Amino acid sequence: MSDSTKASYPADTHAGARRDVPARAAELDAPAGGAEGAGGADGFEETRLMNDPRERTLGDLLREAQSLTDEQIHDVLTYQKEHGVRFGVAAIRLGYTTEKDVMFALARQYRYPYALEGSDNYNPELVVGTDPFGEQAEEFRELRSQLLQGVLERRVEGRRPALAVVSPNVGDGKTFFAANLATAFSQLGGRTVLIDADLRTPRLHQVFGVDSQLGLSSVLAGRTKHQVVHRIPGIPSLYVVPVGAVPPNPLELVQGMAFSLLIREMTHRFDYVIVDTPSASHGADCRVIAARCGAALAIGRQGKTKMPDLQTLVTKVNKGGQRLAGVVMNEW
Repeated sequence: MSDSTKASYPADTHAGARRDVPARAAELDAPAGGAEGAGGADGFEETRLMNDPRERTLGDLLREAQSLTDEQIHDVLTYQKEHGVRFGVAAIRLGYTTEKDVMFALARQYRYPYALEGSDNYNPELVVGTDPFGEQAEEFRELRSQLLQGVLERRVEGRRPALAVVSPNVGDGKTFFAANLATAFSQLGGRTVLIDADLRTPRLHQVFGVDSQLGLSSVLAGRTKHQVVHRIPGIPSLYVVPVGAVPPNPLELVQGMAFSLLIREMTHRFDYVIVDTPSASHGADCRVIAARCGAALAIGRQGKTKMPDLQTLVTKVNKGGQRLAGVVMNEW
């Protein structure tokens, strides 16, 4: 990809450098001063373990999150010993914390990142991020599993195709699905990028609260070399590329070679690539994007989407040569 069309990436995008990424990227993960820097390797390892939630007790994590006092911790330990229950159960019964807080602390121990419901940093639509143990989140995990066993199964060359999320009309819930599906994939631990390719009615920047002054349109038009890939706080493996300015020529931009090269580069740099698209009612954009991605998932809304519209979209997408994962009816 030429300098005029290449997207900029955050330094930590290359963490755990893969074979197809230049070796120099691995240097970004080294501690300041190298492995033998201040405090030596042993000191660095000790600090790392202290900061790793997996190496901390549930009491330490709850103390930090709920500001529990030493006296309250002592009460919990005493109750735990007297009644033979787990620490979290004891803390809940004593009224020092809630079940949701305990689940949040346990999730940190097991490296299952998500945000507490009501967090200022998360849109309520992001149910996989705010309520990962609810019914909706479970449905997205089930969908994730089906995709991994189907259209997103690794190919011979070792990389997966990107997945375009398409729908017939505005309001079908396409962006809702793309955002939550990307979050579900990121919770597997693999680096996941969510690209807003809806160059007509973009919304992902609102869902994730990221700056949208620069984004995909800027890169495709060769108008920026600045950072356009945003890492989402609280979900270490999730990155978002917003649209940027809404362009006057959206279809021409996604039909250009720059978009094809960008998708190819993303599938090399990330483990999972999810792409939000304009609704089919806006024109051919979504079908062009799906063809560039290599795989597509169609979304319809229960009680709203007309079956002829959905059938027309599926027929046209199938003609593009990419693999169609199937159709999901949105009931939310």
